[in-house]
Amino acid sequence: MEELFQTARDIHGLYPHVHIWGWPIATYLFLGGLAAGILLFATLYYLKGKENDMPFTVKIAPIFTFIIIVIGLLLLVYDLHHKLYVWQLFTTFRIESPMSWGAWTLVAVSILSLLWPLSYVDDIEKYLHERGWKKLDFITKFIRDLEHNWLIPRFVILTFRKYRTFFAWILLFLSIILGIYTGILLSAFNAHPLWNNPILGPLFLTSGVSTGSAFVMWLSNNKKERKLMSTIDMALIATELFFIIHMIMGMQAGPEVFKQAAHLFLGGEFTVLFWVVFVGFGLVLPFILEAFELKGFHIPPALPALLVLIGGFIFRVIMVYAGQMSEYPF
Repeated sequence: MEELFQTARDIHGLYPHVHIWGWPIATYLFLGGLAAGILLFATLYYLKGKENDMPFTVKIAPIFTFIIIVIGLLLLVYDLHHKLYVWQLFTTFRIESPMSWGAWTLVAVSILSLLWPLSYVDDIEKYLHERGWKKLDFITKFIRDLEHNWLIPRFVILTFRKYRTFFAWILLFLSIILGIYTGILLSAFNAHPLWNNPILGPLFLTSGVSTGSAFVMWLSNNKKERKLMSTIDMALIATELFFIIHMIMGMQAGPEVFKQAAHLFLGGEFTVLFWVVFVGFGLVLPFILEAFELKGFHIPPALPALLVLIGGFIFRVIMVYAGQMSEYPF
C-alpha cells in the first residue's frame, strides 16, 4: 500500500513538483504591479492638485499603462491551455474567485487607463514639444487617432475630462486592487505553503508601487519629481524589506511544511537568487544609491530605477517558480 501511494505521486508535471506556470505568468504579475504603481501615483497626485507640478507622473507616465496591461493580458492568454475559452472569464463574476476579480479589474483599469491620457492629449503634446521630444509626436498622433478615427466617441472623452476627479478616485481604488491582486492570486493556492501566506498581497502591492515610482524616476526629466519619487521609493523599499523579513520569520515559526518552504531561501536552491540578486541588487543597492543621490552625490537616475525594476521582475520569477516547488507532504 505504501509503495502504491508513492507511485501514485510520481506524475510528470504534477509531482514531486508542479511546473505549470513559468516566465509568462511571472511577467504578467510584474506588468500588473507596474501598471498599478504608475496609475496609483498618477491619480494620487492629481487628487492632491499636483498635475502641473508633476506633469510626467500625472499626465505622461499613464500613456504607457494601457500598453503594459495589454502586453500582460497577451502573456496571460499565451500561457492558458484552453485559449479559445478565455472570453468566459468576462461573461461571469464570482465574488469568491481571485481570478474573476483580477479579470474584471483588468478590464476596468484598461478602459480608464486608455481614457486618462486621452483627456490630457493637448497637455501631453505641449509637454513633449517643450522638452524637444518632437520625435515622440507619434504618441499624440495615435491618441488623437483614437479620438477622431477610431471607436472612442468625443463625448466619452469630454465626459471623462469633466468628471476626471470622480474617475480618478475610481482608478486609484482599482490600482490598489490590481496591485494587491497580483499577490492574492498566488496566496489563493493553499496547496503551496510558500504562496499560502496573507502577506503576499501587501508585499506585491508595495513592490508594484515601488516599480511604478522607479519608472517615473527613470523617465522624468523634472529634478523635483525625480527627487520626490526617489524619497518615496526608499520608504517603499524599507517597507518591502520589512514584509519580506516578516514573511520569512512567519514561515520559520510555522509548521514543518512552512519551514521547508522558507528553506528554499535559507540554504535552498533559490538562496543566492533571492538574497543576492533580488534583495541585494534589487532593493538594498538602489536604496543606498538613492540615499547618496538625496545627499547630493551625482548618481544617474536610471541606475537605481532600473535595478528596482529588474529586482521587481526577479522577485516575481522567484515567487512563481519557488512557490510551485513548495508542497504539503500528503
